[in-house]
Amino acid sequence: MKTEEVDALLAKFKIVTRDLPKIKLNDPAAVKINANEGDVLEITRNSKTAGESKYYRFVVK
Repeated sequence: MKTEEVDALLAKFKIVTRDLPKIKLNDPAAVKINANEGDVLEITRNSKTAGESKYYRFVVK
């Protein structure tokens, strides 16, 4: 996510990055997109029952 998007997300939920769920830098999904430590990832999941849901993860070592 871009810095502006991360800032808006954190402000919306009144949190800081360390409050987000974590994803390891060596997780296959993080490796595939060349994520860097400290990045915030937006993950979109589709479900037949819930529709589209967005999840956010903070990349850690």
